[in-house]
Amino acid sequence: MVKGISEVIEKDLEFIESLLTIKDRVREEAIRVSREITRLSTEAIRLVHLRRFSEVEKLLNEASTVVKELLEKLSDHPDLMYCGLIHSCLAEYVEARILLDLTYERKLTSLRELGVPYIPYLQGLGDVVGELRRLAIDLIKTGSFSEASLYIDIMEEIYQRLRKLSFPDALTPGLRHKVDVARRLIEDTKILFINAYNASKLMEKLDLKSTS
Repeated sequence: MVKGISEVIEKDLEFIESLLTIKDRVREEAIRVSREITRLSTEAIRLVHLRRFSEVEKLLNEASTVVKELLEKLSDHPDLMYCGLIHSCLAEYVEARILLDLTYERKLTSLRELGVPYIPYLQGLGDVVGELRRLAIDLIKTGSFSEASLYIDIMEEIYQRLRKLSFPDALTPGLRHKVDVARRLIEDTKILFINAYNASKLMEKLDLKSTS
């Protein structure tokens, strides 16, 4: 009896070991690829703020190819797909893509067009609010209030849409926190905008008085 049990366990463990060997190989490759996606996306975000859009497009086209490669590698390993590292790199890619869309293309790539799972899409959409704030602040500093106002409006629109997704964190991990952060960022940016705008108008009045 013991021998029979041992044989069954041995065969099962050999089978499991073969599966885990393959999965471990896929996991290691997924980690490498995900780091490359993060690197490309992070650099793309940096270059958006420098308005070097042609370079950004090149980086994101490369990132898009790597994203497809990653998703194909994980198609038979859905358990690996839902680990934090994979979602994190895909969210970074989504954030970079959306940021380029809004600043250069003046449009928005859809979830279907991005071809990523919905969780990193939501995370990336939430994260882009912080990058839009950076753009708005730079514009406020140069007195470009009309364009700064546009970005603040987009921040508000993203926030209002995301806050309607009231689901448990198990279904939309990290989203509730990102929505809370977005709300604070929008409030702070609006205050900064109003103060800077009012100061600008005051300076204009003073300049008019001094020249009259």
